[in-house]
This record gives sequence, structure tokens and C-alpha cells, in this order.
Amino acid sequence: MRDDFSDGLGDRRRSGGSGRLVTGVAWAVLLLGLWLWGRDLTEVRPGTSGPATGDMAAVGRPPGAELPPAARPLGRALPQRIDIPDLGVQAPVVARGLDRAGAVDPPPFDQPGVVGWYAAGAGPGAAGAAVMVGHVDTETRPAVFYKLSTLTPGRTVRVVRDDGRVATFTVDDVQVLTRDHFDARQAYGVHRPGRAELRLITCGGTFDRASRSYTANVVVSAYLTGTGV
Repeated sequence: MRDDFSDGLGDRRRSGGSGRLVTGVAWAVLLLGLWLWGRDLTEVRPGTSGPATGDMAAVGRPPGAELPPAARPLGRALPQRIDIPDLGVQAPVVARGLDRAGAVDPPPFDQPGVVGWYAAGAGPGAAGAAVMVGHVDTETRPAVFYKLSTLTPGRTVRVVRDDGRVATFTVDDVQVLTRDHFDARQAYGVHRPGRAELRLITCGGTFDRASRSYTANVVVSAYLTGTGV
């Protein structure tokens, strides 16, 4: 089974749009991660920040990359908008919980430009790892996180909060985690205790028409490097 994300994008373009909606099977990966994450499995051992799957689309942190120092975490506040300048993304953020199956409830399929924030977890900018999810595509067009896998370490993500502050995050890791090799601690755990971190998650890999789901998840990790108004 191929898990190359760029090949997966090409496959979805050729699919004519059939069956491209994210299904509960794909989002079930999030349930496992949050089930463990909610039980204090929140620290990742040093040296485990590299790609876990060997997938060439899993960029990870280049050796010797110089990234800015972490900023002091803010207090908790609700996110209102997420901006990813390199992707041309400016999207509203809505609070989400768990669905009946216990998985993270993503934004409605008829709102492909909206990002969901797991409201029972950390707030963006506050200490801990805040989790945001978004669709990669719909049956007819790309969705908000369609180009998420193209981010690289050093790129910027901004979250506008309801306290008037803007939390600026720097990407330090990008991975494509297959369902068979999904590492919940790596995806959801705090990479460095005491930091404010952010996880952006969408579907990746290839679209499996038999299960009507994607074979992997794209997980972008970032940490707070600036605050402003």
C-alpha cells in the first residue's frame, strides 16, 4: 500500500470526486490519540520528533534547522480565527467535542473552510498541546487543510483569540502518520513540557475506496514563538 501524500493528492484529483468525504473511519485515529492524551500521556521522549513512518512526505525537522525560541505561554482564551500565510488560509475556528462514537467531531461537511478546535483540550497559546482539525477536501473541491502537508519547519501559523491577543506559532515538525503506525503520543503529546504547542491535523495518504477513508493523517506540530494584539 502506498502512503505517499503527493501521490494521494493526484489520485483524488483523478477520482472524479467520488467518495472523497472524510469518514468516521479516518477520524477514528483521533479517538485513539485523545483517549491516551486525556490520560496524561502528554510527554514525548527526546529524540522522537522525526517522522515515524518513513514516508517521504513526512518532512520532519531538517538537521541543524535554526528555529526561534519559545515564548511564554498565555492564559486560556477561545480561538476565533487561524491564519496560515504560506497556504493562503484565513479560516474561522469553532469549538468541537466528541461525537457519539467518541471520536473528535470535525466541522460539518458543508463547511469545508472551517477549522475545528478540540475544546476539552488546551487553548491555543496556553500551556499544553492545542488540537485543531480540518477537512482536506470535499466531493467537489479542496477544503481548508488541502495543502497542509506542504508546510515546512520555520513556517508561521497565527491564531486570533477572543482576548484580543494573536498567538504566533512556528512549525517545527510535519508528519504523515499511517493508521497502522499512528503514534498517539507523538501526535498529541507535549513535545517539550512548559511550552504552548499546536497540532493541525487532516487526512492524508491515499483514498481507500473500499473503506471510503484515507490511509493516513497529516500532523503539523508548532510551538508558540510570539504574542501580540
